[in-house]
Amino acid sequence: MEPRPRVHAPGYLGASKLKDKVALITGGDSGIGRATAVLFAREGAKVAIGYLDEEQVDAEITADLVAREGQRCELLPGNLLSRQICDDLVEETVRRYGRLDVLVNNAAYQHHQTSIEDLDDEQWDRTFRINIYAYFYLARAALRHLGPGGAIVNVGSITGLEGSQHLLDYSATKGAIHAFTKSLAQNLVSRRIRVNAVAPGPVWTPLNVADKPPDRVARFGAETPMGRPAQPDEIAPAIVFLASGVDSSYITGEVLTLLGGETTAA
Repeated sequence: MEPRPRVHAPGYLGASKLKDKVALITGGDSGIGRATAVLFAREGAKVAIGYLDEEQVDAEITADLVAREGQRCELLPGNLLSRQICDDLVEETVRRYGRLDVLVNNAAYQHHQTSIEDLDDEQWDRTFRINIYAYFYLARAALRHLGPGGAIVNVGSITGLEGSQHLLDYSATKGAIHAFTKSLAQNLVSRRIRVNAVAPGPVWTPLNVADKPPDRVARFGAETPMGRPAQPDEIAPAIVFLASGVDSSYITGEVLTLLGGETTAA
């Protein structure tokens, strides 16, 4: 992608908000996941990232960026289509670090289709299995290790609130993520484990432009009041905020929209 998505957040100063915490971030090889890994490390967290095997080179770039922040980054490849892989990601994080404090469900799949007739059963099933089944599997596995003060942050989308004409399956899963977030927060509040979500608008990531023609990529995000898409390092601070008990100890069950000036999300 040109320009490259920005993940470094050069003006962001760490304040030890996640000092000595252990975080598992899915989809940590690029985009929002990579920016989140960098800022978690800057806040003192040890990080493990999940990613597809074919994204090994990108994952190693994330690990290098985390190392520059003075923290470890464990690389855990695996396809979230498998429930067993979801379980294994959590257990391997705990095996390597001895604990788990924060789960960031970020990995997602999307593919635009012009019409519902073009959306076949295979794509529908794949989108749901990666975008919501895996969030459930990972959260369930994480709860064997999360204690009081633990946090789960899910990455939703404005499409889950407003819909999207050519992303029927993706939008449906993002709406499910929002409802799952609110319901799981209610389920876990007595255990002092917080569950929140971010719902960004357009973000300059490979996921969001991969299947768009060049002319649409050039206009991506132009419809926002700010006239541009967000950079990943403009979304990651909100995930830090929701993961950190220093900042958000009284916040659970929220879906935080990040929309570049739009104020009318449903």
